[in-house]
Amino acid sequence: MPPEIRLYDSLRRDKVPFVPQQPGKVGMYVCGPTPYAPAHIGHAYSAAAFDTIRRSLKFLGFEVTYVRNITDVEDKIFAAAAKAGEPPLELAERYAVEYRREMSMFGVMLPDIEPYVSTHIDTIIEVTQKLIANGKAYAVDGDVYYEVKTFPPYGRLSGQSPDELRAGARVEVDERKRGAADFALWKSAKPGEPAWDSPWGKGRPGWHIECSAMCVKHLGVTFDLHGGGRDLIFPHHENEIAQSQGAYGEGTFARYWLHNGFLTFEGEKMSRSEGNVFGCEAIAAAAGAEAVRYFFTSHHYRAPVEFEYEVTERDASGRVKQLRFTSLEGADKRLSYFYETLDRIDTFVAGNDAGAGAVTPDAEKLVAAVTEALADDFNTPVVVASLYDAAKAANKLLDEGKGLDKQVRRRSIAALGRDLRRVGTALGILEQPPKAYLSARRDRLVAKRGIDASRVQALIDERTNARKAKDFARADAIRGELTGLGVEVLDTPAGTDWRVSD
Repeated sequence: MPPEIRLYDSLRRDKVPFVPQQPGKVGMYVCGPTPYAPAHIGHAYSAAAFDTIRRSLKFLGFEVTYVRNITDVEDKIFAAAAKAGEPPLELAERYAVEYRREMSMFGVMLPDIEPYVSTHIDTIIEVTQKLIANGKAYAVDGDVYYEVKTFPPYGRLSGQSPDELRAGARVEVDERKRGAADFALWKSAKPGEPAWDSPWGKGRPGWHIECSAMCVKHLGVTFDLHGGGRDLIFPHHENEIAQSQGAYGEGTFARYWLHNGFLTFEGEKMSRSEGNVFGCEAIAAAAGAEAVRYFFTSHHYRAPVEFEYEVTERDASGRVKQLRFTSLEGADKRLSYFYETLDRIDTFVAGNDAGAGAVTPDAEKLVAAVTEALADDFNTPVVVASLYDAAKAANKLLDEGKGLDKQVRRRSIAALGRDLRRVGTALGILEQPPKAYLSARRDRLVAKRGIDASRVQALIDERTNARKAKDFARADAIRGELTGLGVEVLDTPAGTDWRVSD
């Protein structure tokens, strides 16, 4: 049986025991993208945060049904499509495909179910009709609005009263609405926009009702976890609760709410006006996509994450021409340590099965420590620290091992390798063959630093020949020359290799 989990529920504003509706099973809905433009690193951070929670639940023994939607019917899509001269649903699908590809770079798995708004219009209409029948919504001139004052708990998630929310919200001015805070469930058709038939005439859904309907369709009237960014708490998630409970009764819909923290850049939120909206491809190219994922998981999903960068070059007009992502450089170096450790472990245990039996105490700690950390509101920083301790223990056994039974040592090293990979899977890291990762990292650093790889290899070959000829003075001189080029020589049982010095 999975262990007891405690998680921070945004609705209760406290860390509480998590008790799923069905023992051992979790239904989880996460608000997905509105695909009208290329994804940026903020999208990747949120997607990776909830992917890590999903992976963690599976690591802890839960069977997870993970639903992440595609909002392909929305005002921003219509505006972008009109500007591009492209049908809105085609533009949305093009960016949705790109989104999935870019998220996969960062180890984000595909959802079990990925509903599109455009294929759930019937369900959206059904929920809207139910709200009208329950006296929670009203139709006027082909539009349908939710009447906020009919739902007394409104504002509970965001922690504000309806009056405060109405005063602080930017609401659409419409004299036909009964209240200023009332929001659209269905919008009448406008020229150039996709439209569907409905009891109120041709039109299309409002933003908030879409998620309520897709949740009901794929997870039921009540389900376990609902996730999204903190920026969605109001109005989106607040309105989802009002709609869903207005249709199906108080106490239905999501039983727990999870929200990831903001990604900030030098103390500023990401915004185009600040010039800090970084695309996924550019970030991945700078330090490797897996280093980005490792950087994310080194922070707790609820905490704000400071993303540090340095402008290294500007053009004549002062615009940024080249950046250095200092946060990611550190993450890349730390991640390489784990892959170097796994490479050493693989080399050591290759073809040598030590069988079952006792292992050292350090070889038994990792899974237990990680289970405890993940069960405590998915505390991935503690998991990363535990990974480091396990890798350090493995390297110590590889380097020393004196006074230890050979079979115990071999079993311990093999066990640490297995557990490092198992825990890595829970975080979305350490899933590549070590040599492939290390080779790709070396190629990236070689290109970044302008190192002539062919010259390095020629010097390596010359050094090997000098050592064979017992010309150790020349071999040492070549090592010094390579060091000056920013290259570290690695003499291994399998031969001489090299890496770029950090």
